Amino acid sequence: MPATCQNEGRQLCWSLEGEIDHHRAQNISQALEREISLRLPQSLELDFSRVTFMDSSGIALVLRAHRLMSELGGSLTLKAVPRQAARVLRAAGLHRLIPMETR
Repeated sequence: MPATCQNEGRQLCWSLEGEIDHHRAQNISQALEREISLRLPQSLELDFSRVTFMDSSGIALVLRAHRLMSELGGSLTLKAVPRQAARVLRAAGLHRLIPMETR
């Protein structure tokens, strides 16, 4: 599984790992959408600490998570984003939309 999930109260932490590319981003996004629909969290934290590579498909993944959380009136934060993934997200301007902690 490319991601693991922890739920505490109404806070959901989704830990991503490996490469987030075209082949994996869609599956991760669908699984994340199911978890959000089931748990209805107030906040979602995407933990990137074990991500080794991310291309522009990761932008779509983050935007989809942001949209879903906005629809619930919740928040999204990005945690431990590695340098390469942070460059991709900053190039898209997502650091201005979503709180992002880099490592």
